[in-house]
Amino acid sequence: MFNLKGKVAVISGASSGLGRQMAKAFASQGADLVILARRVERLEELKNELASAGVRVLPIKCDVTSTEDINSAASLAEKEFGKVDILVNCAGASKDKGVLDMLDEEWDFTIDTDLTSVFKMTRAFASIMKKNNYGRVINIASMYGMVGNTEIPTIAYHSSKGGVVNFTRAAAAELAKYNITVNAICPGYFYTELTTDVLDSDYFKEFANSHVPMRRYGKEGELNAGAIFLASDEASYVTGVILPIDGGYTCV
Repeated sequence: MFNLKGKVAVISGASSGLGRQMAKAFASQGADLVILARRVERLEELKNELASAGVRVLPIKCDVTSTEDINSAASLAEKEFGKVDILVNCAGASKDKGVLDMLDEEWDFTIDTDLTSVFKMTRAFASIMKKNNYGRVINIASMYGMVGNTEIPTIAYHSSKGGVVNFTRAAAAELAKYNITVNAICPGYFYTELTTDVLDSDYFKEFANSHVPMRRYGKEGELNAGAIFLASDEASYVTGVILPIDGGYTCV
């Protein structure tokens, strides 16, 4: 089960963090990859790392807030592989402030990067999927898209990821007739370049220990099983699902 050999997976935000982990996971299951990020030198490094997996890897420089970049990447991917089977919307960034202090440009930056990009990427790549009457779209949202929090003032991030959650449901309903499933993963606390400083603080370690039922952060690789499942042929009747992988944070 869950063999992705012969499938083509597009992964945004693949230069670091969860996107990089996803790329390695999909390569391990035999999928050919189109990896997108702004830092193309990091994509080239990742391509070299994945050489031992025996899969084809196409790195493309792409700013996911740019419609032009996204449409160009979609065109290049289709030209190279003739199809796209899987899209993982993993790119993201945010400006963390509370509702009373956030500036317009900080709000716009976060919404553009974390929500509008998911719409633009899905529009471009699902249009290719439609031609083959097959597709899997996996949006990386956040447990913060399902709940608020009292520890970190980050109103735009909550809002953008909440938008991704309901975008997932709406897109799933729209695209089902093309045999395209759309699902979301909502990670809890995982280490990335953007989270390391916060997660390593003694204060936040104590907070996580008291608020996460499993009493720890997520480990590298613990999102992979959920993503591979949602990308698989075996998950053909699973769509519109919001899957928290958060150590139980949202269950209490």
